[in-house]
Amino acid sequence: MSGHSRWSKVKHYKGTIDAKRGKIFAKLGKEMAVACKHGGGDPGFNPRLRTILMKARAMNMPADNIDRAIKKGTGELPGVTYEEVTYEGYGPGGVALLMELLTDNKNRTAAEIRMIFTKHGGNMAVMGAVKHLFHRKGQILVSKEQISEDDLLALVLDAGAEDMLAHPDNYEILTDPHQLETVHKALEAKGIKPESAEAAFFPLTPLPITDEKTARGVLALIDALEDSDDVQNVYSNCEIPDEIMEKVQAAAA
Repeated sequence: MSGHSRWSKVKHYKGTIDAKRGKIFAKLGKEMAVACKHGGGDPGFNPRLRTILMKARAMNMPADNIDRAIKKGTGELPGVTYEEVTYEGYGPGGVALLMELLTDNKNRTAAEIRMIFTKHGGNMAVMGAVKHLFHRKGQILVSKEQISEDDLLALVLDAGAEDMLAHPDNYEILTDPHQLETVHKALEAKGIKPESAEAAFFPLTPLPITDEKTARGVLALIDALEDSDDVQNVYSNCEIPDEIMEKVQAAAA
């Protein structure tokens, strides 16, 4: 299938999951609670909750954690009220960053995010300055050992996927956000368990980063933002070649 390679993003994303799985479970719990508060705890009548549950199950989030988060959202258990916020900014090399957050204190969160940007050579931007550089897509990652490329391609295209890319260890399936659940169900019906499944923002025009120092700075900023308890998702328009990513990872090892 056509399309530019997003392997650098996929590789960094997978590494983040492996290193911070516990924190990711906590953030998914917050997302579930907010989704349930606005749309109820029945995924059959709450599309937003269904999407979050897909992501949670793909990451093997424990069932007890899921049940507890849903009950907090529906009021069956005490919980915190969170507000949804989107921030935008620029990192080293002019890389555009789009962040989705859930916070119970906007003033505290804004100060924390601003401090992270300043510390890592970036700056926050006004609303709308960055978001137009992205579009929303469904993304599913499937390990190569589960199915052949030709069989998977035929399956997901029949289910409504837009594109599929082959990476060294897995396949990346891209869908319209509204088709994400349909494609995911088609995979599950064939006994295929995705590594991840979510609706995410992708850059309309990726910005190549070919300088190791800039790449290191961008990744450090993204890591710091993702480490914030209030930040749910961080998206960037940077595209880092494999050889630069390998140098950065080797230096950090």
